[in-house]
Amino acid sequence: MVKLNSFIKICTAVILVLAIIYVGSLVNFIFKPLLSAITIITIPLMLSAFFYYLLRPLVNLLERNKVNRTVAVLLIYLFFALLIAGFIVGVWPSLQTQLVNLVDNAPDLFNSLSDKLEEIQESGFLSEYLPTDMNPLNELTNYLNKGFSFLTDYVSGLVSVISNITVVLIVFPIFLFYMLKENGRFGRTLVRFFPKRFHGEATEVIADIDHSLSNFIIGRVLINLALGVLMYVGFLIIGLPYALLLTVVAVIMNFIPFIGSILSSVPIVIIGFIESPSVAIWSLIVILVAQQIQDNVIAPYVFGKQLSIHPLTTIILVLVGGDIAGIIGILLIIPIYMIIKIISIKVYEMFFKSKWEDA
Repeated sequence: MVKLNSFIKICTAVILVLAIIYVGSLVNFIFKPLLSAITIITIPLMLSAFFYYLLRPLVNLLERNKVNRTVAVLLIYLFFALLIAGFIVGVWPSLQTQLVNLVDNAPDLFNSLSDKLEEIQESGFLSEYLPTDMNPLNELTNYLNKGFSFLTDYVSGLVSVISNITVVLIVFPIFLFYMLKENGRFGRTLVRFFPKRFHGEATEVIADIDHSLSNFIIGRVLINLALGVLMYVGFLIIGLPYALLLTVVAVIMNFIPFIGSILSSVPIVIIGFIESPSVAIWSLIVILVAQQIQDNVIAPYVFGKQLSIHPLTTIILVLVGGDIAGIIGILLIIPIYMIIKIISIKVYEMFFKSKWEDA
């Protein structure tokens, strides 16, 4: 009878939640401005959280050396302003030249790609390994068109989210400044919302989440930078055109779990193939070797076993995140999963573990 009453209570709670959601959908005009505001501040908040975890150790180090926290944040802002100025003067001209050349030469590059594919098709080299009714040129063209459509759709969606770039540029540094200045005050404020008897557990959970997010973000930056160095050196050795530009794109794309490394490899191999088939093969070897070093040497050293997520879990999470919220969902899904996992483990330990083990 007790179990039946508990079941009825749970069902009632679920029905009430669904009813609230349904009623809310009928008056969505009330929530539309709120959703618009959330959409506008999503990118600044993501950037602020990302750089907060990157810069917090530096701010803490300066504070331990008797530097006022506000002054420490301003000094770091000044340092990054000088760093950006150095990038604009030292690196951007070369990067811009490669980008402009790539855009200007795009028609010629595609013509060269078509010519090389036709040569391979006419030579009959692939005829032994492919069905007789398959045309590799048409197949590749279809895949490229699908790939460009995929990227265009996602970029369009991303541009629509950050369409007001002025808001991002103004709000992001302000958010970041106060996050660095206040440090853990948000977590302490959040704990107060819980009943007093759960303050200790809530503090533990928030500390675990903070530690995991910090390790994840700093670790991703370190291993992606290491991957970029490995790839760039390899591309220079094999003589890959647009090496710097392709490396920068690969490093940025690798922040997208699982699919980022695949998507970034496609233009590298295509550019290598246009140069010569041997360069394409060597570029693929460089990518694979760099990623193996990243996954099996650098990542375990940086992450240890703290962030071990099964590859199958990662794939499922990326697919779900992409389906729900596109690129933003893909970027956020792993941290969200980590937060939910930490909270779930703590709730299980507090309310269910002893009962289930005794049963």
